[in-house]
Amino acid sequence: MTDTVGAARERILVVDDSEMNRSILADMLSEKFDVTEAEDGEVALEILSKQAHAFSLVLLDIVMPVKDGFDVLTEMNRTGLIENLPVIMISAETASAQIERAYELGATDFITRPFDASIVYRRVLNTIFLYAKQRKLMGVIEQQIDEKEQNSSMMVDILSHIVEFRNGESGLHILHVRTITDFLLHKLVKKTTRYTLTDADISVISMASALHDIGKIGIDDKILNKPGKLTAEEFAVMKSHSVIGANMLQSLTAYKDNPLVRHAYEICRWHHERWDGKGYPDGLKGDDIPISAQIVALADVYDALTSERVYKPALTGEQAKQMILRGECGSFNPLLLECFADEFDSICAMFTGCITDNVARREVRNLADAALHSNGIAASDRTLKLLDYERMKYSFYEQLTDEIQFEYNAETNILRLSPFGANKLGVDTEIVNPAANRLLKDQLGDEWFGNLGKVLQQTTPSDPEYKCECQLAINGEMRWYSVIMRVIWTDEIQPTISSVIGKIADVNTTHVAISELKEKSMRDPLTGLLNRAGAKEELQHKFDSFPDRKFAVAVFDIDRFKSANDKYGHQFGDKVLKELAERLLHSTRVHDICARVGGDEFVIVFDYDADYDIHAIVARVFKSLCGKVDDFDLTVSMGIAEMTCKSQSFASLFKQADIALYVTKNGGKNAYAFYDKSMGDAVAH
Repeated sequence: MTDTVGAARERILVVDDSEMNRSILADMLSEKFDVTEAEDGEVALEILSKQAHAFSLVLLDIVMPVKDGFDVLTEMNRTGLIENLPVIMISAETASAQIERAYELGATDFITRPFDASIVYRRVLNTIFLYAKQRKLMGVIEQQIDEKEQNSSMMVDILSHIVEFRNGESGLHILHVRTITDFLLHKLVKKTTRYTLTDADISVISMASALHDIGKIGIDDKILNKPGKLTAEEFAVMKSHSVIGANMLQSLTAYKDNPLVRHAYEICRWHHERWDGKGYPDGLKGDDIPISAQIVALADVYDALTSERVYKPALTGEQAKQMILRGECGSFNPLLLECFADEFDSICAMFTGCITDNVARREVRNLADAALHSNGIAASDRTLKLLDYERMKYSFYEQLTDEIQFEYNAETNILRLSPFGANKLGVDTEIVNPAANRLLKDQLGDEWFGNLGKVLQQTTPSDPEYKCECQLAINGEMRWYSVIMRVIWTDEIQPTISSVIGKIADVNTTHVAISELKEKSMRDPLTGLLNRAGAKEELQHKFDSFPDRKFAVAVFDIDRFKSANDKYGHQFGDKVLKELAERLLHSTRVHDICARVGGDEFVIVFDYDADYDIHAIVARVFKSLCGKVDDFDLTVSMGIAEMTCKSQSFASLFKQADIALYVTKNGGKNAYAFYDKSMGDAVAH
């Protein structure tokens, strides 16, 4: 094809019972396109059934023997080919009824005989170009939805991880509940029409499931992490977390009609209700319990049974399944139990790491596929609905930040601001031609708009992000702000800016303390953990800022790591290191320090209150680090030192932890030990 569309030659199928007509069209198009000919509709359908993907366009006559053009269009509709393969009708017929029927059956354009070579070529070129651009647009949409879905998911995970870190549990509980919820919802809608759930409903419910225990934020740590059996009074307090979480969400009055908030409320309040009415807090029975809460209840019970807790060991998946099916964990919807039994192998596969595609990615793909498989105006409407759905979820999180979030579309010259940003600047949320908007320019200044275009043009498709700090007179107050923008590029002819997304945040509220260059210098590039220098600086900061906190240091390395490198290669060794770092981040708490200090050596600094059992915390983290990476048995050896007095230095803690590691490795691998004075004496001798 021509350079304006692509370097590869596009392939066109010409379908006409007249050899003369086929020859004329082939002569017109063969210089720029590869042309395949079919003498009637039946031959055309046979060709398309085998290699439809090879063609970019079909030129189709109406009046033909065996199968006419309308028969071909009907079959292309039945098989779905019409969705991705454009068809231009060719005929001497000019009756409006014929033309209207062709368009109703999905034809993209209509050309009448006799042919004008320039018109035929231009219409063919435009149609192919249009469909190529649409496919590219779908790719951009998928990328945007992917990024927004990841960010939305990240925000929910952050909120729910806060609960789990307080609860001393692994962050995998959130992922497990969410994934099981997704499995069961998809199975349920296939099994019955009793519950009307769209793909969008399933996506929202799956995400909202991550907030099922957010009410535990309001439960006292001593009850939340008590290793033994709770008293009746303590259990009553623990049960109140469902109402606390529901009340937290209900207080978000600005988002009361938001589907994510609504489903999260249902799940928070009623995920401990049971089918027979013997649950809490309201004693709901049967389908009086929202289906979202019913499914999360089942997912939550299964994962709780198969996970280790401070008060119990983990059960096997089969043991948990039998307990649930026998009603030992309360009664559940019989239909859901059928779905659970049907999907049990998939759930077990997830727990053993056999599922490589996560829920969020599947949701994004579903959304993009829905857009791709619509056509014409319907596709555009569907795309807008999907993007509106993403924006709806983002509005839920805007209250958590004091940032002016914005999106600028270069093609339409429209700037869209988050409600917080519009209120902060005193302007509308949607502004056409923002450079000419007086109110906006009064806030951001003429210089801002003058420099913005120049700065954005300096970005490239491979390096699309722009960051800076600048002074802006917002609401008459001159202050420093941090600006982050990401440019989205298109490149049909040459790279051009399509749109820009970004935010403006007060430097003082975002706590910008170090430069980007310094931040990178403090991180291990392979695992993303702090390196030795970064850990040292972070430790000193903690030690100076929190003199009354308790600390423990764990030093560990990977058993037989050299043999893994020698056997599988350094690329596999890097994979093991990254997998270990991910497990480490999942099993530790947000205020703990995790660092890779060299090779396969890692350090954890536990920051905890006196009420925490550091031995139980270390046992949980140690267990979570070990497991399979492909065929390699990943185990570690660890030494731990506890701070025994406030005057003890971090240097002495590290030394003691290192001694404990040395003793552990001499006694065998895949173990951990806490430092005691006898170890120091043994090493000294």
